[in-house]
Amino acid sequence: MRILLCLACFLLGLSPLYANVVITGTRVVYPAQQKEVTVQLDNVGTSPSLVQAWIDNGNDQVTPDATAVPFVLTPPIFRLDAGKGQTLRLLYTQEPLPQDRESIFYLNILDIPPKPNAENPDTPHNFLQLSIRSRLKLFFRPAGLTPPVATAADTLQLNLSGKTLQLHNPTPYYITISKITLLKDAQTVTVLPQVPMLPPFGQTSLTLPASAAAATQAQVHTINDYGGITETDILLK
Repeated sequence: MRILLCLACFLLGLSPLYANVVITGTRVVYPAQQKEVTVQLDNVGTSPSLVQAWIDNGNDQVTPDATAVPFVLTPPIFRLDAGKGQTLRLLYTQEPLPQDRESIFYLNILDIPPKPNAENPDTPHNFLQLSIRSRLKLFFRPAGLTPPVATAADTLQLNLSGKTLQLHNPTPYYITISKITLLKDAQTVTVLPQVPMLPPFGQTSLTLPASAAAATQAQVHTINDYGGITETDILLK
């Protein structure tokens, strides 16, 4: 009796390491003034995949048929042969969204490999089949936001009080921080590898080790629109 175990693996930004179907980019930005935005998928494996794509509004447990988002995504399901590519088209339906700040959604890509051929004598009786799900941030960006997004990290405000570091984002953009290094006299005091994403005009507080109270400066590593890392030096208040 053949045993088929289908596992949905939730991977953020790691699809090139595990999946046949890889995505160009690690995030999607939808400028409000554009009619549509495209996302390129490529099958770098040796077998075809069935791909399902959908957008959610932050609930990663919602099923594709139950999502309620102001976008149309085509095609929602398709076969992607080995060595071939497919372009996804995202279209904004013009439903009202805030115009003074970004809104965030998530693009889901489910890569379902073919079932092994049961007639092939080399096919094992027991096998593990993985369906890989990648989930990318999708930012809807209204026109006319200031300051320019490229300089948003420069305006971050960091306040250190004892063992508490408070981060304030005064901009209309979501700011994704990959790492914060606290320093004193150019020497590393502590490194914070996991920092929550800062929403527009939002703030968060982090509890630090006692030694961090001596820090006077921070190197903040943020992720830009292209998935690259930007380093910004900020004096602590």
